[in-house]
Amino acid sequence: MLAATDGLLGPAGLTVVGCYLLVLILLGWLGHRAKKENSLADFYLGGRGMGLVVLLLTLYATQYSGNTMLGFVGSAYRQGYQFLVAVTFMMAIVGFYLIYAPKLHRLSHERHYVTIGDFLQDRYRSTPLTLFATMLGVVALGNYILTNLKALGLLVEIVTGIEGSYIPGVIILAVIMLVYELLGGLRSVAWTDVLQGSLLLVGVMSIFIVSQVAFGGMVEAATVIRETRPELMEVPSWSDKVNWLCRVLLVGLGICMYPHAIQRIYAAKDSATLRRSFQFMVFLPLVTTFLMMLLGIMGVAQFPNLVTEAQDRSDSVTLLWLEAIVQEVPAMRWIVVVCISAILAATMSTVDSALLAIASLMAKDVYPKIAPGMKIERLQLLGKWTSAAVMALAVLLAILLKDSQSIWALIKLKLELLCQVTPAVLLGIHWRRMRKGPVLWGMVIGTAFAVVFQRSDAALFDVVPPGLVGLALNFMIVVGGTLQKRA
Repeated sequence: MLAATDGLLGPAGLTVVGCYLLVLILLGWLGHRAKKENSLADFYLGGRGMGLVVLLLTLYATQYSGNTMLGFVGSAYRQGYQFLVAVTFMMAIVGFYLIYAPKLHRLSHERHYVTIGDFLQDRYRSTPLTLFATMLGVVALGNYILTNLKALGLLVEIVTGIEGSYIPGVIILAVIMLVYELLGGLRSVAWTDVLQGSLLLVGVMSIFIVSQVAFGGMVEAATVIRETRPELMEVPSWSDKVNWLCRVLLVGLGICMYPHAIQRIYAAKDSATLRRSFQFMVFLPLVTTFLMMLLGIMGVAQFPNLVTEAQDRSDSVTLLWLEAIVQEVPAMRWIVVVCISAILAATMSTVDSALLAIASLMAKDVYPKIAPGMKIERLQLLGKWTSAAVMALAVLLAILLKDSQSIWALIKLKLELLCQVTPAVLLGIHWRRMRKGPVLWGMVIGTAFAVVFQRSDAALFDVVPPGLVGLALNFMIVVGGTLQKRA
C-alpha cells in the first residue's frame, strides 16, 4: 500500500517532470518519422550520420548515468578523498577509445558493421568467439540496465514522497523508455540524449554551486571530517595506490568496450567528428565526476551515519542534498527540479542505450546464426521483442534485488566481465597475426577466473579485482598463443 510523505517536488515540479517524459516519447516518434530506410543500420546506427553536437551529447549522456549521479556520490561518501580516482578513470576511458576507435570507425563504414560482433566475426572468422563476446556484452548490459533501474526506483520514491512508489515508478519509466526506443532506434535515443545530456550538465553544476553557497562548502566539510572521520583524509598506502591503478584499468578497459558506445563510434558521420567528440569528452569529468565526488565528501559532514551495520544509505546522498536545499533555501526549489530531471535524464539515457545495444547484438549476431537467411523485417521484430523481454526481466530483478547490493558493487561486476573482450579488440585491430584460438581461450579463461573468484576472501582481491587478474591471464594467453604459433 502506498503511503504519502513529504516529497522533493510539489505538484508543479512533478508536472514539469511529467512534461519532460512526454517530450521523450515525442522525440521517439519524430525519430521514427525520420527513418530513411528499412535496415538494421538505419535503426541501430541512425543512418551513420551523427554530427558533432549530437554525437558528443549522446556519448556524454550514455557514459554519465544514474551511477554517476547516485553511485559515484555514494562511493565518495564511503571512501572520502581516495575516490578522486573516479576523475582519473573517467578520463582514461577516452584514452582507451582513441587506441582503437578511429580505425574501427573507418572499418565500420567500409565493411558495414552494425555491432561489435560484426568486427569480431570479420576479423577472426570464428562464430564461437563472436557468440561468446556477444553474450558477455548482453550480460554486462543487462547488469547495467539493472543498476540504473534501481537508481530510478530510489529516485521516484524520494521525489514523490510516496512510500512504496519504487515498484510502480520503475515499471512506468521502463515502459516510457521502451516506447521511444522501439519507435525510432538509435536516432530517437540520440535525440533524447541531446536533451538529457544538456540537463545533466546543468544539473550537476547547479547542485554543486548551491550546496557550496548554502552549506559552507568544502572548507567547512573538511573541518568536520577531520574531527569525525579522519580516516577519509589519510594519505593512501601503497596497497591503496595499487588499487587506484587497478580501478583506472578496470573501468577504462571495461567501459571502452560498451557495445552501445561502439554503436556510436560506428554512427559518427566521419572520423573528424569522432575525434573532436573525444577531445571534448576528455575534459567533461572535471565538470561532472569531480563535482559529484566533492558532493559525496561534503555529504559526510552534512549527513553522518548513513552507513551502519544495519543498512547502507550512502547511494541516496545526492537526493538528501536536494532535500536539504529545499529546506534551507526554498527559493531554490527550481534547482531541485532541474537536478531531479538531470538524474532522471542521465539514468534513462543509459538504460535506453543499453537496451538498444542488446537488441542489436541479438538481431545481428545471434538470431541470424540460429536461422540463416532471416529477412530484415523479421530480425527487427525479434530485436524489438528482445528489448521488451530484457526490460521486463530487468524490472523484475530491480524489484527483487532492491536492497541487495550497492550500485557500485554491481558496476564493478559488469566491468570485470566486459573487459575480457578488450584483447580481442584493442590488440586485434592493430595486430594482424593474432589468431582466433588464443583469443577465444583467453576470453573464456579470463571470464571464468573473474566469475569463480568474484566472492573470494583472498587478500589479493581486496587490492586487485579478480576480473583484472583474469584479464591479465587473458592477455598472456592471447599474446603467448599467437607468438607460439609464429615460432
